[in-house]
Amino acid sequence: MPYYRSVGEVPRKRHTQFRQPDGSLYAEELMGQEGFSSDSSLLYHRHLPTAIVAAEEFTPPTVTRVPNLPLKPRHLRTHKLDSPGADPLLGRQYLLANDDVKIAYVVADRPSPLYRSAVGDECLYVEAGRLRVESPFGVLEVTAGDYVIVPTSVTHRLVPDGPARLLTIEATGHIGPPKRYLSVRGQFLEHAPYCERDIRGPGEPLLVDETDVEVLVRHRRGWTRYTYANHPFDVVGWDGHLYPWAFSIHDFEPITGRIHQPPPVHQTFQGPNFVICSFVPRKVDYHPQAIPVPYNHHNVDSDEMLFYTGGNYEARRGSGIEQGSISLHPAGFTHGPQPGAAERAIGADFFDELAVMVDTFRPLDLCEPGLACEDPGYAWTWAGRAG
Repeated sequence: MPYYRSVGEVPRKRHTQFRQPDGSLYAEELMGQEGFSSDSSLLYHRHLPTAIVAAEEFTPPTVTRVPNLPLKPRHLRTHKLDSPGADPLLGRQYLLANDDVKIAYVVADRPSPLYRSAVGDECLYVEAGRLRVESPFGVLEVTAGDYVIVPTSVTHRLVPDGPARLLTIEATGHIGPPKRYLSVRGQFLEHAPYCERDIRGPGEPLLVDETDVEVLVRHRRGWTRYTYANHPFDVVGWDGHLYPWAFSIHDFEPITGRIHQPPPVHQTFQGPNFVICSFVPRKVDYHPQAIPVPYNHHNVDSDEMLFYTGGNYEARRGSGIEQGSISLHPAGFTHGPQPGAAERAIGADFFDELAVMVDTFRPLDLCEPGLACEDPGYAWTWAGRAG
């Protein structure tokens, strides 16, 4: 993360004696990225974080992938996947995936197991509802419109407060603010559309006294279920730059101009071979001859996925797009506004739209739940024909 936090009790100097009330040493745990050469945090545990008493292979739900063949734009209606009784981890319904990122949707109404991904960071977008993100770093309360970044190998549990709708983005590396928004020391620069004041992290330690606690771990060779001698939520204090954090899409300050601005102005995060962008309510182009909706464009190196999560997305009007829809416009296909959208937009002052975009630099495959909720007529809507 781009800035330092200190929570709970920590000693004045790192890697020095720090004793519990009974005189025993707290157990240090340094979590760090890129081999001690990037962001890290130092945590102080009541018990050894290494003490496991069992380990067994775990078989997660199967994720099947098929290529986007024939190559065409797709429209997925995620709300058709609603199913009661899901948890935010094992209930994920995978929609799109490649070797860099997996995108899933879940309506969750019960807590997840304790879990960590040793494959990469995860970005959760809360479409609706509320939940708690519990981890050794503390509790993070999140609500509709929040992005949550959970760093690699942070053990955590997601606890919905009633039904919660989530779009989940699982990376094979680290997710963070675009480098162009940051100084060489990691401070947000003046041209960035959000800053440190907009970022929320855990505020106080979360202490749980339990023994023989199961934790699911997703790693590069599969999944393992560990049983820990003590609960991993036994941290009395920590400090550093690495921790789960939240940022609300409603705090993203849009960059506008006299003529239409290209998608990079909406970029919010970057990951390995993909970017995440936020389209938010904003004043639109104010040149007297401006056409506020996007021009037809062919991003030749990227597949573009757009999740429509609020308002009225003007460029897609008439295509069947609705709340919870996902459009996929693949590389190899020129896409743009629906017929009539350019003329309708002329003279508009403001667009009331909310959407999350993921652009990938490798093709996205379709997963079985994505195919199950597809609108087969979407590809032909520019020609005014049904499927």
